[in-house]
Amino acid sequence: MDDLKKIKEIRAKIDALDDRILELLNRRASLVIELGKIKLEGKQDFYAPEREKEIYQRLTQNNKGPFPNQALKNVFREIMSASLSLEKPLKVAYLGPKATFTHQACMQFFGLSAEFVSEKDIADVFDDVERDKADFGVVPIENTTEGVVSHTIDMFSTSDIKICGEITMEVALSLLNKTGKVEDVKKIYSHPHAIAECKEWLKEHVPDIPVFDVSSTAMAAQTASEDQYGAAIASEFAAALYDLQVVEKKIEDHANNYTRFLVIGKKNPDKSGDDKTSIMFAIKDTPGALYKMLKPFAERGINLTKIESRPQKGKAWEYIFFADMDGHVSDSKVSDALKELEAQCSFMKILGSYPKGMAK
Repeated sequence: MDDLKKIKEIRAKIDALDDRILELLNRRASLVIELGKIKLEGKQDFYAPEREKEIYQRLTQNNKGPFPNQALKNVFREIMSASLSLEKPLKVAYLGPKATFTHQACMQFFGLSAEFVSEKDIADVFDDVERDKADFGVVPIENTTEGVVSHTIDMFSTSDIKICGEITMEVALSLLNKTGKVEDVKKIYSHPHAIAECKEWLKEHVPDIPVFDVSSTAMAAQTASEDQYGAAIASEFAAALYDLQVVEKKIEDHANNYTRFLVIGKKNPDKSGDDKTSIMFAIKDTPGALYKMLKPFAERGINLTKIESRPQKGKAWEYIFFADMDGHVSDSKVSDALKELEAQCSFMKILGSYPKGMAK
């Protein structure tokens, strides 16, 4: 049998499998529509982050290859996104404009079938969710290089919005302009965090080029697209959206540069089995206060994955703490630890228990 005949036969088998996949996708979609009707009658939530995580875990555990697990997750993210749109299209607000890393985090978490609403600042994202203009919101919370996004933490102190999920993304920054030539760069635009993440590269390669702050990396790309001598520090995704060329890829000073984003909504997801709980609290100013704060978790073997302090507005030298821990608030040891902590606090708020995210 010659090679052409073998190729033809293999392609015929692939086509038959594709037809079978299409049939199964439509059967799955029919079941989703049926499920949506039951949820509607019972006034249940259409979207359940813990259910998505359960599906991902089951499929990746059962996957015998050679199809890679990350690709499998990407495929089923879009299957579930499209299926969910048959029940009720999700509206998701995010810190915009388009092509920011927050926008990319939205697409990674919710898939391409959701409706994404760009907002100018973090407060507007919270407001959209609070007023039911959006089902969920996505906001940045911290970066491995630049640390916490203080505005997001401050919003939780005054809002009843819950954390429903998280996304951790690797942030790769590029220098972009209209020609792709560094000699055409006379000025550079970007968000202050992105500029800070690339300061050593900028100092070494373009030390005499002025750098200007703008509200986002996407705004930098848009500005550079309108300025023949301008360049932007932004993502390659922004380059495609704003018709720019890449001058240099991966100009961030530190490898493994990640940003964590939070998915915010009005309800806590159910327990998934691999969860994280976030809280905010203020401790009473007494001797041994820090010890008393940590003791309930240490005694129960609960891993605190993050502790961040913020000054309390209007109270000099008093602080609010933001903390993450392994486990769900419905776990008895987590619940007991939080009750013991609350007794030591002047203020405590449980921001949410939600499925842990996976870095991409």
